[in-house]
Amino acid sequence: MRIAVTGSIATDHLATFPGRFADQLMPDQLDRVSLSFLVDDLEVQHGGVGANIAFGLGVLGLTPYLVGAVGTDFDTYRIWLKEHGVNTDQVLVTDMAQTARFMCTTDLDQNQIASFYAGAMAEAATIDLARVAERAGGLDLVLVSPNAPDAMLRHTEQCRELGLPFAADPSQQLARLTRTEARQLVTGARWLFTNAYEAELLRELTGWDREEILSRVGAWITTRSTEGVIVEAVGDTPRAFPAVPPSAIVDPTGVGDAFRAGFLAGTSWGLPDHVAIALGCAVATRALETMGSQQYTAPPADLLARIAETYGAPVAALLAPHLERRL
Repeated sequence: MRIAVTGSIATDHLATFPGRFADQLMPDQLDRVSLSFLVDDLEVQHGGVGANIAFGLGVLGLTPYLVGAVGTDFDTYRIWLKEHGVNTDQVLVTDMAQTARFMCTTDLDQNQIASFYAGAMAEAATIDLARVAERAGGLDLVLVSPNAPDAMLRHTEQCRELGLPFAADPSQQLARLTRTEARQLVTGARWLFTNAYEAELLRELTGWDREEILSRVGAWITTRSTEGVIVEAVGDTPRAFPAVPPSAIVDPTGVGDAFRAGFLAGTSWGLPDHVAIALGCAVATRALETMGSQQYTAPPADLLARIAETYGAPVAALLAPHLERRL
């Protein structure tokens, strides 16, 4: 299955605050917040939602096409992605700005405060999906993940024009979208990905209730942190799947991206949704146990053991031939 992942490509600057953000917020002063947190450490890692998802697909043995815009400082990052199975030939390199930066601080409760500098990502809308599809010999799926809003809108519209199946993952960019834009990004998606907070924000932003959103997508997949995943579709009872328990919680950055990679890998192998969900949750837990969004590995034996324990041996048996093929 030929998958193109459109989205941000960035460098992550990750810090840990040894306290709780909530303890520093004064309810009667929220209109004039001015805070500075002394952090214990700083990790500089490869990141960006599009690159994170492509990395996860590559780790699972696929060769996704990464589609995004970067600066001339991308050379080392490009090598890293290629070493992990990602095709970077469709990445646009511009000298207009540096590659995007994600700056995030995480507290003891795994709450995060972050900011994102778009940089070269602002050029992503100039990328033509028709040319990407031609160079790839056709595409079976396009994932439209957080990117410059005009790029997300253009690539979604191009998917409709070209008849390319697409998945919508607006997530962090919902706050930047108008009602019309949010509706455009959702309508016609084979899969819609959100977390629980984004699901509520999407309903408010679009002005559509749950049923109206479901009528416009194939399936709506909502991740809920430790509570697992909910899958909803028109005419079906919502299905709930538990999370795979972690051995340790190290860093939540990129966990949702890892889930998407695992889910899309499972569906690319022609497996049922519930099996793809199980793989997504297992890969997400591997990411949660690792600092940085592209430092985890996906050993088949470990994934299969976790999946069997959480979802049952029959689910693991369906995944085994595909995961073990990578050995």
